[in-house]
Amino acid sequence: MHGLFSLAGRSAIITGSTRGIGRAIAEAMIAAGARVVVSSEDRADTERTSRELAVPGLPCDVSDDANLLRLVDFALSEHGHLDVLVCNAGIPGTAGPFSGIDMTDYAHVMAINLRSQVMLCNLTLPHITAAGGGSVILMSSLAGLRGNGHLNSYALAKAGVAQLARNLAVECGPSAIRVNAISPGFIETDLSRPLMAKTQFMERRLAMTPLRRAGTVTEVAGAAVFLASPAAGFITGHNLVVDGGTLISDGS
Repeated sequence: MHGLFSLAGRSAIITGSTRGIGRAIAEAMIAAGARVVVSSEDRADTERTSRELAVPGLPCDVSDDANLLRLVDFALSEHGHLDVLVCNAGIPGTAGPFSGIDMTDYAHVMAINLRSQVMLCNLTLPHITAAGGGSVILMSSLAGLRGNGHLNSYALAKAGVAQLARNLAVECGPSAIRVNAISPGFIETDLSRPLMAKTQFMERRLAMTPLRRAGTVTEVAGAAVFLASPAAGFITGHNLVVDGGTLISDGS
């Protein structure tokens, strides 16, 4: 692979990396030369992915601080240093308007989608600094950039993730650490397939998207490899939108 996009010698933690976007990021980073640790809260999924990709894996409930610390220690014991962190683990929560929100569900979504990223960054950044710098990639969402009457706490948490990337970019830049977010739009995954089967929904959604199709997990993974690579060496505090143009479209 061309040196600009090579991750050779880099050590990476990727949360939520046993399926969907996270799995695709793990596969793409491995192909680019990175040494990856995969993780999911599901032990069986983590063990299966670890075997299939031939990389170390550790189950981790990202809402549990002790689990996060164990994941960081595991990655350091496997690879000796840490250069790249991808915070991908997340949940959709229960959809609906804020007026009827279940605050227990709200707290759970915030714990997994936002608080865990703050905590994992705090645990890993000293090690990335010690390695001479690196890259942190936080998974945000198009939902955090647009108003929505349905995606209450999920959208709110994802907007917070993008701001976390900006704040950490300012904090960590002097340590040669770049921090960016990725905001996927409508991506074809196991979770989105029920929606893709709804003709009226898809017609309306694709009419809002200039490329007139759903994205693929590989396309999001490509963005992650780019942000982790030397090719993005002067990019930090950015929220890279991977949405086929939905954000900028007027629906015409």
